[in-house]
Amino acid sequence: MLNRLLRRTKSADTDRFAAFLAARGAYLAQKTVLDYCAVKLGVNWHNALHDPVFTTPLTACRWRTYLAAQGDVAAMAEAWLRPHAAEPARLVAPLAGLAAAAIRTAGVPDDLSREAEAAIAALAPRLSRLQLAAPRKVTELPMEAAPVLLETLPIHPNLRKGETPSILGALRMHLVSAEQDLERQFEPVPLAAALAALPP
Repeated sequence: MLNRLLRRTKSADTDRFAAFLAARGAYLAQKTVLDYCAVKLGVNWHNALHDPVFTTPLTACRWRTYLAAQGDVAAMAEAWLRPHAAEPARLVAPLAGLAAAAIRTAGVPDDLSREAEAAIAALAPRLSRLQLAAPRKVTELPMEAAPVLLETLPIHPNLRKGETPSILGALRMHLVSAEQDLERQFEPVPLAAALAALPP
């Protein structure tokens, strides 16, 4: 009975899917950044949130990581959908378009507008390149948010020696979780067909 209920509640609605991509891109970036910083700063975390010396680079880190993470979520969705698509190449434009729309409506600060447009411009080429090889498992998919996160974290590298595996492991874990939620919430075959049918 539970299996039948879960099957009935799965969706192929592209608007719901668009909202999912947008939410998971934001979650992937913010959850990883904020959780790490909170643990690292410990009892000083709440005080740091009122100090511009910390909050200014923290905000930049969150946004820059988000721009890359939105592409990572789109790449994960492409790999998940591709085996179920009649014409996989037709997934590229709609997935890139939905990720681009998420970025454009996210409220990216003006000083990062050029970076946002560069991230948007890179979406379709990235998805096209991924289609040159077999779909990768979510545990093996290259994550473009990883180097951005490490470069922009507002914790000096000297204070996080040996912690890179745990930082990137948390980032990967959130992408794996996103794919698991994707599987629970959406039907891949009709969703792939619905995406391919979207107007340019």
